[in-house]
Amino acid sequence: MYYTIGELAALIDLPPSTLRYYDKKGLFPFLERSESGIRLFKDSDLETLNLIDCLKQTGMPLKDIRRFILLAMQGDAGIKERLALICRRKETVLEQLRSLQDVLAILSYKEWFYRQAEARGTVEGLKELPLSEVPPAVRKGRELLQRRKK
Repeated sequence: MYYTIGELAALIDLPPSTLRYYDKKGLFPFLERSESGIRLFKDSDLETLNLIDCLKQTGMPLKDIRRFILLAMQGDAGIKERLALICRRKETVLEQLRSLQDVLAILSYKEWFYRQAEARGTVEGLKELPLSEVPPAVRKGRELLQRRKK
């Protein structure tokens, strides 16, 4: 079954302009066209779009996504390089996760801090609390904030 760009855009909730842009950037080197030049997407293109979306969410630049797609078109000859691209991207995502976990810890501490301040009617004395009086669930956030000051 074939889909026009409008049909596919509606199916995956992306604007047609995004699909045209991806095509212009070479992310659909295998895309078929009708005699009149209309792009014709197949069901297999949905999998490619899902992969593009996944890789984009990791922050992978479109030129690297294009490289990955071209390597995939090479079949087994591109396995090693595709694996290397995926491994590098995975490391980047793990780094981002670690960073976001620190951000979440700080936000959790600040949420606790301001809930305490709201209950007391002041922030006075909260910053001076010994670490042992800060709930274990939010201590990491306080420690991270204190570490950043030094």
